[in-house]
Amino acid sequence: MFFVTLKFAAGKAKAPVLMEGHSAWIKRGFDDGVFLLVGGLQPSAGGAVVAHNTSRADLEIRIQEDPFVAEGVVTADIQEVAPVRIDERLAFLRT
Repeated sequence: MFFVTLKFAAGKAKAPVLMEGHSAWIKRGFDDGVFLLVGGLQPSAGGAVVAHNTSRADLEIRIQEDPFVAEGVVTADIQEVAPVRIDERLAFLRT
C-alpha cells in the first residue's frame, strides 16, 4: 500500500486550468482499482492518495501522468507502507 502526498508547488496558479485533466486522472485511478482514497491536505496544502494493488514502479509512472505533477502544480512524495496489523474491514489490503 502507498500513501502519496501531492503538495502545492510554484505552479499552483495553473491548477484551475488543469483541474479537468487532474480529475480525469483521479477517476482513472479509481476505475483501475488502484486508488482507495483521494482527498485534500488541509489547509489548502495540496492532496493525498492512498493506493494499492500496484507496484511502486507502476505507481511512479501513474503519478507522473497526473497533469498537476507534469505541469509543476504539485510535487509528489510516495511512501510505501507494509501493513502489520489491519482492521478486518481492510483485510483486502493484505498482500
